Amino acid sequence: MSHKVIVPIGPYHPLQEEPEFFQLYVEGEKVVDIDIIIGYNHRGIEKICESKHYDQIAFVVERICGICSSSHPYAYVLAVEDILGGEGAVVPERALYIRTIIDELQRIHSHLLWLGLAGHFIGYNTVWMWAWKYREPILDMFEMITGNRNNYAMFKVGGVRRDIKEEDLPLLNKTLDELLPALEMFRGAVMDDPVIQARLKGAGILTKEQAIEWCVIGPTARASGVNIDVRRDEPYGALLLGTIDWNVVLQKEGDVYAKTLVRIFEMQDSVNIIRQCLKKLPNGPIDADVKDIPPGEGIGRVEAPRGECIHYIKSDGTNRPVRHKIRAPSFMNVASNKVAAVGGTIADATITLAAVDPCYCCTERVAVINRSTDKKIMNGWDLIKLSQEKTNKIKEMLL
Repeated sequence: MSHKVIVPIGPYHPLQEEPEFFQLYVEGEKVVDIDIIIGYNHRGIEKICESKHYDQIAFVVERICGICSSSHPYAYVLAVEDILGGEGAVVPERALYIRTIIDELQRIHSHLLWLGLAGHFIGYNTVWMWAWKYREPILDMFEMITGNRNNYAMFKVGGVRRDIKEEDLPLLNKTLDELLPALEMFRGAVMDDPVIQARLKGAGILTKEQAIEWCVIGPTARASGVNIDVRRDEPYGALLLGTIDWNVVLQKEGDVYAKTLVRIFEMQDSVNIIRQCLKKLPNGPIDADVKDIPPGEGIGRVEAPRGECIHYIKSDGTNRPVRHKIRAPSFMNVASNKVAAVGGTIADATITLAAVDPCYCCTERVAVINRSTDKKIMNGWDLIKLSQEKTNKIKEMLL
């Protein structure tokens, strides 16, 4: 007779950058079920944004995630520009190209960071050190263009905040040229190394049918053969103009190995996109100088490194939104571990959890409910009042 054992991973675990709790139910070494418990990182970003004016919000949402910190401000400004008539109708052409350059540089930086961590997780620290070595020049490019290495402060409603200097173009192109051989090296290391293949092939398989059923997005979906990419399906930035050649990268196996290949091939495509943007960068203004936001509703969608990032804005004509709703890609992808991790071993479960490139603080939602009725019983101000009351009680105890 089999006997189930609970193996906890988290909320604090060496394999997770942020606190999240995965409770594995195992029989021997085999995972037969998993509970996914989120809720350790709620920061109230949506509520904060509803108290800021439109220009401030771009800086707030950039802090949602430090790895894909241009995706959220980009989706946000697209949502506001949707109210104004759309990005193509509002934003100058030069700004569209600069937006795409920043967005694709971020994709390379994020995928290299994930690739390095993936190597570290399976004990292949050479991949980790080399991936992070080649990530540094990408961060140098960010610093050259924006003045920042992780939070770029580039996006604003109507354009971008900083231009790309003509004298910086040769060095930017040189950096990209030097990155291509490194990406080819990583491709060879993954595809030719029997140890990596033995460790990753067949681990954490998510079939195409399961990927569709669980609504996964980004590289997690494309590694299972689901042909979706916001950049193609609803173009934005320079891709909106139809002047950039690029391809959607697909694999069909759905395992950790396929997810690795998708990200490596996407980095090579991103280099290609950036080089085209730098070559075709037109002259002109970089900001439409938008003053007022009319009443209305808008949605912004971008293909973040982890998948589709959505921002929704509702305006009442004042300088602050009435409602700001955010859906980050990890919120969709993390749940797929309910099927991808089940059936594998405990050792495979840890790398399967990491294979979706999760950002747990992006997933957080909070609600206080009455367990007997399953209905919400507290709004935001009620929570603030409750927090203040508890703080005062602690003070009284200390005194």
